[in-house]
Amino acid sequence: MSAAPNLLERFQALDRFLTAHQSLWRPRPFVCQTLPWEAEHPELAAWLRSRSLADAEAAHNQPTTLGAPAPFPELAHLADRLSHLDALPAGESPAMDHRHAVDVPGRKALQIQAFGARLRFAEAPTHWLDWCAGKGHLGRYLARDGAALTCLEWDEMLVQAGAHMSERLGIPARHRCQDVLAADAGEQLQATHTPVALHACGDLHVRLLRLSVAKGCRQLAIAPCCYNRTQDEIYVPLSEAGRATALQLSRDDLGLPLSETVTAGARERRNRDQSMAWRLGFDLLQRRLRQQDDYLPTPSLPSAWLKKGFADYCRDLAALKQLPAPGGQDWAAQERAGWQRLAEVRNLELVRGLFRRPLELWLLLDRALLLEEQGYRVHLGTFCPSELTPRNILLLAERSHSAQNVKRPE
Repeated sequence: MSAAPNLLERFQALDRFLTAHQSLWRPRPFVCQTLPWEAEHPELAAWLRSRSLADAEAAHNQPTTLGAPAPFPELAHLADRLSHLDALPAGESPAMDHRHAVDVPGRKALQIQAFGARLRFAEAPTHWLDWCAGKGHLGRYLARDGAALTCLEWDEMLVQAGAHMSERLGIPARHRCQDVLAADAGEQLQATHTPVALHACGDLHVRLLRLSVAKGCRQLAIAPCCYNRTQDEIYVPLSEAGRATALQLSRDDLGLPLSETVTAGARERRNRDQSMAWRLGFDLLQRRLRQQDDYLPTPSLPSAWLKKGFADYCRDLAALKQLPAPGGQDWAAQERAGWQRLAEVRNLELVRGLFRRPLELWLLLDRALLLEEQGYRVHLGTFCPSELTPRNILLLAERSHSAQNVKRPE
């Protein structure tokens, strides 16, 4: 079955946009002191580098509104137009019962309610399957009117906690301990199930898509997350249109949509900024110590490292990476250079920020087109404001009884 023109045409338009401007969104300012595109667009580069860290933060969540020099405005307009999505129509969204909301953070409860309000299928689901369910909060909310419920989760402690909660609330749910990437995961799905997944990462939601199609599930709803959580070094497209493109995405590229942050608290942002500024200050130092002007990857460090003081941080990190001892340094100047570098990095990243949503929508349309090729009617739209979660796109798919002669995915 051929894909509906609107989804296919949107995918192809995004594909052309992303392919044409790879030189702008692939290089990462954090690891490249000078970006390749700066020579071509010196006025834009100089303008961005002159701005403060606070300026960058103010524009981070809405880079398309920034009044930067050319070619930024034109790219922003294109990115905004190509990645626009309407909100999916919502039905009733009753607040989560206080008994059900126990142990559910407020933001997560609101996401669940918004997700549930958009699940408007032609036929009412009779058996929900909560994929990567955790304690099953989503599944219990959806099954509150009496539909059957199966929750799949690999962490046995969460499975037990979820089963206890369902029993206490009088919901006859089946909580099963299951690695959804294991070979036997398909045994847990039946054609009568309606699989749902709220923020299942990378390979986890791709696995659900493939198994749902293979098992003939007539309905499914997925809000994907963390596209870079995959075992593949290079992205393997799912649809025919995806496989036809020349665009090749690395695991690092797949992390671009995740670079938007809207939910971090003030303390978390301060710690994040300090960690990044110190890493960048160390990066400037390690280039001198190694006498090599390239980035040196460093491991994720415990938060306690930020309490060491900058000089000890650099000395200990140099020892960890088996570099020459830093010796005498103007540590205050070195730390200031790290913070200045962070301001430049954040502002230069605003160019990449224009491509966050287009790349995410490209990935989602690849998933939607796979389902259309298998005879599903697919709806793609937002289910909540980005302030509640930046991963706010929901893929709804439903296949009629008459859908036949569709090709199963390999």
